[in-house]
Amino acid sequence: MVNLSHLYGDPSINQNEMSNVDEDLSESEDSEVEEGSLGRKIFSSQELHNYTSPKPNKQGGKKNFLGVEAVYLSIGLGCAHLPTNLDHFMAYKVYGVCPDDWIIGQKLIVGGCEPLPGRRCFSISPPHYSKPLPTNSSLWSQPSEANILWNHYKCKDYPCLASNKTIGKRGFFKCSDCFDLSKQCWVIPSNESESAEFTVDEVLGEIRIGLDYSPTTGTFAAIMKENNVTIASATLNLGATFNEVIALRGLLPLYVSMGSRLPFFDNTLDIVHTTLFLDWWIGLEVLQYVLFDWDRILRPKGLLWVDRFFYSKEDMKLYLGEFTRLGYRKLLWRVVPKTVKHGDELFFSTVLEKPVRG
Repeated sequence: MVNLSHLYGDPSINQNEMSNVDEDLSESEDSEVEEGSLGRKIFSSQELHNYTSPKPNKQGGKKNFLGVEAVYLSIGLGCAHLPTNLDHFMAYKVYGVCPDDWIIGQKLIVGGCEPLPGRRCFSISPPHYSKPLPTNSSLWSQPSEANILWNHYKCKDYPCLASNKTIGKRGFFKCSDCFDLSKQCWVIPSNESESAEFTVDEVLGEIRIGLDYSPTTGTFAAIMKENNVTIASATLNLGATFNEVIALRGLLPLYVSMGSRLPFFDNTLDIVHTTLFLDWWIGLEVLQYVLFDWDRILRPKGLLWVDRFFYSKEDMKLYLGEFTRLGYRKLLWRVVPKTVKHGDELFFSTVLEKPVRG
């Protein structure tokens, strides 16, 4: 365990102090990003110090069933570069109600502070929470607005998220039609010369469990559930209520960033699916780390389904080369022009089968 004592100053926040989160923290703070070297970063939160200190077993000096004499609670290395927000995140009343500050937590996560430190406060609830719909009707029904805390979103109700009239004002642009739950992609076959989208029927085989790593409200997982496949949907709340809607549809949300090692054991999942996540913004080295982590969790003969990866023609060899280097068997492979925007952009979709490696 790395000693973090050099990162703490005189604690100025005690355990009974409540955090003031009334300010708008949805935009990035340049001061946080521009802070200097690690040696100048000081954490002032006493509760953070409490969290990161070793927790000896009750029977001191004896190892527990895990083979250790103390428990070390996890915190991401990137947290050391974000002391202002981290101190803010850890300022709360112990055994009180947590502040409605998930936006700070997400800012920390995307900045590399993952896992976040745990907190000893109770999660805040929507004041008029109602019982969710039963599974047989929740998959394709609009969730109750009363079951969502809207404070940190530009949209303050569900119609705002789904209406074409609010495009550009909703606070998100990835997966712009995600909240229209009448749209069932991956079901109706499309023209192969115009669309890079495959259908579930083209892909399904010995598939039982998997992961959808996309900006999503769970539509792919809902379709797969109707095919008796359990899918966890990994996404952040990038400007809208993605995770809340996934859960209210009776599906499993997984709140992780792309910089996180996925919380699945090696060779366990039947399928990893991604749509509208991988595209021209991603550097090759980052793409490699993402692909190798997906390879780690996929079982032998498992499927990697990449849906609508878009990039410029000049980058085609670079990106497609990374998928070829995996050594997977190509079951489906399609490249079509991305006609909606610039003529030099392409859509790439593929379904690849992981080989058995000795």
